[in-house]
Amino acid sequence: MEHPKKIAPCPLSKRYLIDEDHAWQSLTIFFLYRLAVGSSLVFLFFLGALPASLGKYFPTLYATAASVYLVSVFLSALPMILRRPSFGLQAQAQVLIDIALIPLIMHASGGVGSGVGVLLGLSVAAGGILIGGRCALAFAALASMAVLGEEVYADLEGFFEQTHFTYAGMLGASYFGIALLAVTLARQAERSQAIAEQRGTDIANLQQINEFIIQNLQSGILVVDEHGHIRMSNESAARLLPLALEHRSLESVCPDLAQCFRDWLADPLRASATLKADDAPPVQVRFARFGLTRPPIHMIFLEDSALYSERVQQSKLASLGRLTASIAHEIRNPLSAISHASQLLAESERLGGKDRRLIQIILEHAARLNAVIENVLQISRRGAAKREIIPLGATLEKFLRDLELQQGIDTSLFRLESGPDDPRVSVDPSHLKQIFENLCSNALKYGSPQLGPVTLRVCRRRGLPCLEILDHGPPIDAKTAQNLFEPFFTTSSTGTGLGLYIARELAELNQAKLEYSDLGDGHCFRLYLTDAKKTLVEL
Repeated sequence: MEHPKKIAPCPLSKRYLIDEDHAWQSLTIFFLYRLAVGSSLVFLFFLGALPASLGKYFPTLYATAASVYLVSVFLSALPMILRRPSFGLQAQAQVLIDIALIPLIMHASGGVGSGVGVLLGLSVAAGGILIGGRCALAFAALASMAVLGEEVYADLEGFFEQTHFTYAGMLGASYFGIALLAVTLARQAERSQAIAEQRGTDIANLQQINEFIIQNLQSGILVVDEHGHIRMSNESAARLLPLALEHRSLESVCPDLAQCFRDWLADPLRASATLKADDAPPVQVRFARFGLTRPPIHMIFLEDSALYSERVQQSKLASLGRLTASIAHEIRNPLSAISHASQLLAESERLGGKDRRLIQIILEHAARLNAVIENVLQISRRGAAKREIIPLGATLEKFLRDLELQQGIDTSLFRLESGPDDPRVSVDPSHLKQIFENLCSNALKYGSPQLGPVTLRVCRRRGLPCLEILDHGPPIDAKTAQNLFEPFFTTSSTGTGLGLYIARELAELNQAKLEYSDLGDGHCFRLYLTDAKKTLVEL
């Protein structure tokens, strides 16, 4: 929310600030008040309809001062409309004109006793509200001196039968009281306005946050009234429901959902349901009521059953992983003893060739089993992802250089394709490196690099940053492709079957997704990463 511009109308009090738009609105009201007063004083005089006291002693002075007052009001209209010069100069000019001309009208009407001095009090109050600060006290002082000066002059010249110095002094004191009260009220109004603006900003920010969270939830959200009219929805709801949401009512969007909603209204205990469609996966539905408004509003949560089942499966796998890690710890100690005993036995000079071959088999399989245990323990020890925002293409270039320096792999076996728009992704760099090295190792092992380099392509698919790794390996059957990411599944006699499983687990830990596609003349692994410009919130 844009904050309103503040101005300091009083040159004597730079810290006294008021909202510019409100200041000009207040000046317009003061202008209308002066126009009404000036018009009344002038036209009633020339029509002969003034009260007997006004202009009684010096009609010519009264007519001149009132006319000049009205002309000054008209002359102030155009600068006020153009807002040139500044607000402070215009407001000060109008108040000073009142202080100069109203005492002349008061003198022409018989002095302080005529009651015209009340008009000067209103102008002092306007000065306190419009300009404020020390200027308000200055206006009160000028008005007081003008009233007392008029009475002194009238007394010295003997214009009136009697003078009212006491009344003039009380009137001057009231000007100071009016000025102080106007400044205090103006400051309180400004503080209240500032609080209201801050509350408005907070509410606007909370509204934006709520809308952002709702729009980025994986679960679909529908906010409906008691008649089934849709008041708010998010992108996930449009994806999960079989029809588009432009119809804005449950009945037209999904009759089955509308019926479930009516059943829930009739029986609040039926707070969940399942929607089934022939061409779409089942959708789990939950209902909730919010009674802070009258009439209350209702919220419908939609969740893909496949996603729900996947979460349950992930929970089971996590429990199985902990159990497997415990078993791995128990196996590791006797395996170390077997390996060490076999090494000592191999050093014996009395063993024959067949016995040495058997010991070599023991050592090879012990090493393979130890590699499996290391991978299992690596899965159990993995920590939470420490995600950072990194450029995907530039990071892959660095990973390729690391492959050559640390593992001695010839980078000419790879071809990196990255467009000018390098997408920025949110991922743990160490996890991404482990996934990258695992996929590159598989591509070199199974992808027939002699037929051409492995292609590393940075692109966008499904609206997300994507890393594609394409090789020239022979096609695999559908059953093998279905089990690629299963733990301990491998087509190699020396593999552990945990590489792709660990890669997929690390990807999911970073809210990424790893998929395989058979290209016919090669293989393609796609890693969909989280766009740094768009976050995803799970419900």
